[in-house]
Amino acid sequence: MKNDRKPTKKQKMAISAAKLDAKNWLVRSDAAGQLIIVSKAAGQVRRIPC
Repeated sequence: MKNDRKPTKKQKMAISAAKLDAKNWLVRSDAAGQLIIVSKAAGQVRRIPC
């Protein structure tokens, strides 16, 4: 299993467009038109379109 990574600039813009703070999220996967992100604090997983 791969580790979660810091978001790129394009991914940060997608996270911000979903009204989330990009500083608080890590990227788990970026495939099939959706971005799977994980909260640094709570470990909560979200899927957002990109």
